[in-house]
Formats: sequence, structure tokens, C-alpha cells
Amino acid sequence: MQLTDEEIRQVMPHLQRFALWLTRNPHSAEDLVQSCLTKALTRRLDNTGTESLRAWLFAILYRQFIDGERRRKRYMKLLSFFTGEEALSDSSESLAIADDTLALFATLPTEYRVILLLVSVEGLSYKEVAATLDIPTGTVMSRLSRARKMLHEKLEGKVTPLPLRRLK
Repeated sequence: MQLTDEEIRQVMPHLQRFALWLTRNPHSAEDLVQSCLTKALTRRLDNTGTESLRAWLFAILYRQFIDGERRRKRYMKLLSFFTGEEALSDSSESLAIADDTLALFATLPTEYRVILLLVSVEGLSYKEVAATLDIPTGTVMSRLSRARKMLHEKLEGKVTPLPLRRLK
């Protein structure tokens, strides 16, 4: 089965988002998506389902990313050998930022953390989260908004007090 233009148009935003998430660089993400589609167009997909097409393309993109990272690490080792300098990677800085973000995330109230995890990480819809937690959809939306705002403010160094609750 050959990829059609319509199939590529449908899956392209998903591939771009995934590539950007992996690379954290828009230009590298574009290159990664392009190499993924090039590889996909030169091969054949055995299965004809839409979900299998997306999964197949995601797998190609991820493998391309891993191969590129391995090449980059080998190049950096080789470069450091010839220059005599210790190769510095921004992965330690990225890890420190990620640790700080996770620590700040842990300081959020439980009801905000749960909704942020279910929507942002697990990809559940507002309706699904509302059904899971047995709360109205509007409550999910407002808590999610407050959770994102609180996390953003904590990351920026601003501290906001928790909203007061009205007891019945």
C-alpha cells in the first residue's frame, strides 16, 4: 500500500507534534518528519488500517530520532577526542530543569495534579476525566485552567495563594 496525499495531510500534525516533543527544536523536528516521510514513502505498509498507519509512521519517526541521537553522541565523542575537550551536553541542564519542574508539579494540590495528569499526560478528554472523577465537565475545565496557571506561575517564580473554597 502506498501513502496517499490525504493520509499524509491527516497524520502530518501528529508527526510534527511528536517530533517537536522529541527534539525540542522546530528545525530539527521538521527535518525528522521529512526523513520519516521519505523513509515511509520508499517502503510499503502491509496493513491498511488508519491506526496502524499512524503507529507505523510514529515508529519510523522514533527510530529515526534514536538513530540520529546515537550518531550525534558518536560524533561528540570523536570531536572531544580530537579537540581534547570534555564534551558538554545540555542533557544535564535539561535534566535539572525537568527535575525542578517535577518538584514544582508535586507541590500542586492533588485535585489539580490529577486533572493535569489525566488530560495532559494520559490524553483523556474532558468528558472522560469528568466521568472518571465523578465531577462536572465544567469543573474539570476550570481546575485544569487553574492547575496550568499555578504551574506556570511557579515555574516563573511567582507564588499565588490557593483559591478559597466555599463550604456548604
